[in-house]
Order: sequence, then structure tokens, then C-alpha cells
Amino acid sequence: MLPRFEIVARHRPVALVGQRDAFPLIAPFAAVEADLTSPDDPAELALEAADGSRLAARLGGGRASLSVVAAGREHVVRSRRHGRVRDANRLGLTLTGRHLAVLTYADDAWTLRGRVDLADLPGTPDPTDTAWLASVRPDATGAVAGVIAGGFGQLGLRDVRVVSHADGSPYREGDEVLLTATSAGPGFFDTAHTSVWALGADNAVTHRADLFFARPDRPGVHGDHATHLLRDGGRWLVATSTWSDFPADRSKRAGSRVSITLAESDADLTRGRHLLPTRALELPTDGPSVGVWDPHLAREDDGSWLVGYVSARRFFDFHPVLATGPTLDALTLRAAAGDRTATEGTTLARLGGTWRVLASDGRDNPKAVAARFPVLDLDLRDLGTVDAPYPTNIPWPTLVAPDPAVAGDRWRLVTFNGRPSGGALAGYGTHGDLVVLQETR
Repeated sequence: MLPRFEIVARHRPVALVGQRDAFPLIAPFAAVEADLTSPDDPAELALEAADGSRLAARLGGGRASLSVVAAGREHVVRSRRHGRVRDANRLGLTLTGRHLAVLTYADDAWTLRGRVDLADLPGTPDPTDTAWLASVRPDATGAVAGVIAGGFGQLGLRDVRVVSHADGSPYREGDEVLLTATSAGPGFFDTAHTSVWALGADNAVTHRADLFFARPDRPGVHGDHATHLLRDGGRWLVATSTWSDFPADRSKRAGSRVSITLAESDADLTRGRHLLPTRALELPTDGPSVGVWDPHLAREDDGSWLVGYVSARRFFDFHPVLATGPTLDALTLRAAAGDRTATEGTTLARLGGTWRVLASDGRDNPKAVAARFPVLDLDLRDLGTVDAPYPTNIPWPTLVAPDPAVAGDRWRLVTFNGRPSGGALAGYGTHGDLVVLQETR
């Protein structure tokens, strides 16, 4: 039922500063950047709060560092290996969740020079606290010019999904299809957040919005991601994976869990910055599970719900699951593909009037089900595969059906790869390129 696909576009919309009208902050995702006016004189960019705390990035004497002033004490953080700077023409400071980072720009790329988890510094403020966030303002001193500040943008995009109507059809505005994505920060999953993008008829992408979340089980603001945004009548439903506090350090993962939350809103979530209250979306699993993620929702013609997601036996051994129910609060297990060990991106698609489930079989699966986009029925039995190149990492198979109002419009598949950015210190988590595929003639 699906055509062959070929890659027609790649995008890497890297931006430290995303939306510039982000102050006062509603979430701990902010950035300041500036041109350097002298190669030798010191420069500093900062975020200052009403309690006297100051989070700063410094460059001087060929070294980049971070300074955190809180409760009358200064903490200075330097990277011996990555903090030495030979050439730079811009300086950047980012706050992404609890992580503060200093970056420099040269040769058309940002490089991470130092990073610290504020939770590891005694006496520092909690950056997820809404009162503290509301008082934060940017500052700059020294050899800088052209200072800009705002909400943090992204170093890469992953976890791409089409924004959809409840019947599974793409949500369109004119000739644009809207997408959600995970905007990668300068580090692991706890530096990322959810963003909304527009995909044009020419396959160009434009940033539209950023979404942040308040959890039902803990205080503060979170950059949860791997999100599905769905239009259900006159409201938005937002199903999100709680990755924002999952630790990069494996020694700290004991007892960690990933779950799925649900938000509802009648605001225009396709533009601006939004903080959404959530509730737990309770999902059944086919056995012991340390986490569920990658939600995708659709409503059947009779009003009942289909929900696709991933369940993990342990980190990281995971497989697709499908639940059904008359409401999102009364879901039961329909099927699970327990033969997989590295399959995610569970996606519902109506093909030829019939519901199918697409997924991404990662390369760590058994060889027979590795590095491909499977097409499954609602019992998660294999029917075939999507005939498309399979990029690196575990790219999701996000289908965009042809627009019936546009003559000659073709199928598209939007996905991502695992290409990192930001240099060696940034490590895993900064992926990837947004990859657009189109139906071949």
C-alpha cells in the first residue's frame, strides 16, 4: 500500500537562541549568545535572578569556564580537556533543564566547552522552580557585541511525529504540515525539550513553538519529550514521555522509570511557548516494565481509542505495544511485539482505510528484524516493511499522506538520524538531522 521512498532533503536547524521573546521564562530553557569583539579581552554572558544568583559563561586567556554564584558563594567550573579555545568568534551560554553550558562558535559550528549539572553544586537554585524562573534576566559584560537572548533552541532534532487529527490525518495549515520533535540540548536526554515545526510543500522546516510540562507527581517545570500532539475536536491532546529527568549516568539509574503523561488545552499550541499541566496516562504492559514511551494516539470511527507506545523490560530492552479502550482512562492491552529488543517509534497509520502500525527496528534487534521500518497489523504481526532508506540510530517512520487538495502531491516520510553536534563533550543525545523522504516516481 505504500510506495518506495527516497531522501530528498536534510535539515539541521541549529540555534542556541530560539524564540527571543521568552522572558520572563516559563521553563528552564534559555540561552544568551554574542559576538566576540576581541580575541584577548575577557567576555561574560549571564542569567541573573532576583535572589542574587548568577549563572555565567566566561571566555578569557584562551579558556572557557562557567561561574555559578548562589547563596553568597561562587562555583567555577572548567573542563581541562575541552575548555581550551584557540579560535572563536561567538560565545554562548545555555540553560537546559538543570544543566548549564558554555559554548563557542567557529568554522560554522557551536562546540561545547564546559557543562555542569546545577544539582551537583551546593546551594544553587532549583532551575525548574517557576518563581525563580520568572525573575531571571540576561546580562552581558566585557568584549561582546550583538547580544541576543531568549529561549533555548536546539542542536539537533529527533523523535519526529506529524501533528494529527484524531482520525490519524495530518494537521495542515495551508500547504504546511505541522510536526512535533525533540529539540536536543548540549547533552543527554535531560537537556532536551519538545518543539513544534512546520514542514512546507518545498520540504523546508520552520520552528513554530516550544512545549513544557508540569508533572502530577513532582514540582517544577520539565522539558519532557518524544511527544504526540493531536487535535481532537476543539481541543489539543498532548501525550509525552517523561525523559527530562532520566539520568545520563548509568550508576544513578537504579529505580528510574519513564512514563507517559497527557495534557489537554484549548490554547494555540502551534505557536509560542507553553507550560502545560499533565496527568498520568496509565498504559498496560505485557509483563514487568521499567518504562513506557513514544506515545501515539488515534480515535476509531466508533469513538474508541488506539494507543501505540513502547514498553521496556529493562533499560534498554524495548518493544512496541498497542492498547485499546473506550476512553483514554480505560485502556487494555491489545498486542505486544515481544520478539523485539530495540524497536520504538510505534506509529498508527490508516492505509487504504485500514489501521496499520509502523515502527522502527533498530540495529540491536535480532538480525531478522533489524534496521528496517516494519508494517504491522493491530495484533502487531508483521505484514512487510516500508521500502525506504534506514538512517542511523532508531529513526521513526513518520508518514505524511498526500494532500487531497493538491493535485500530484506525493507521499512523504519524515524521520531523523543519529548524527551528533556540539563536539565530543556534548556526547550522545545531540542527534540528529531531520531527514525528509518522498515517494519515488
